[in-house]
Amino acid sequence: MMDRTYADITAALGDYFDGLYHSDTSRLARIFHPQAIYACATEGTLTHLTMEHYFPLVDARPSPASRGEPRADRIVSIEFAGPVTAFVRAECAIGPKHFTDLLTMVKLDDRWQIMSKVFHFDLRSA
Repeated sequence: MMDRTYADITAALGDYFDGLYHSDTSRLARIFHPQAIYACATEGTLTHLTMEHYFPLVDARPSPASRGEPRADRIVSIEFAGPVTAFVRAECAIGPKHFTDLLTMVKLDDRWQIMSKVFHFDLRSA
């Protein structure tokens, strides 16, 4: 049972990583719950967005794919709090920013969805 659950989350996160790499909010909308939050405090102030405000930013930026950037996305860990609640630590990169994403996920409507994305980034030279 748990193996299937890990596989389901891993498969669902394909939309997350592909959506970020291709700046494709239609893919991101499949994995983010409509009421999800996006938050970061790396630069000393809180960035806190809803999907209504986050998706237009993604739509407006050139995709890593269009710039020929190598993919650096991976799932570091998945922890379960129960059969419909999970915590995922993931990594990815966009330009010089290398992200550590802490994703809380819930299984609603028979699919895994991100409820919150709280992240940190480091700047790295090319």
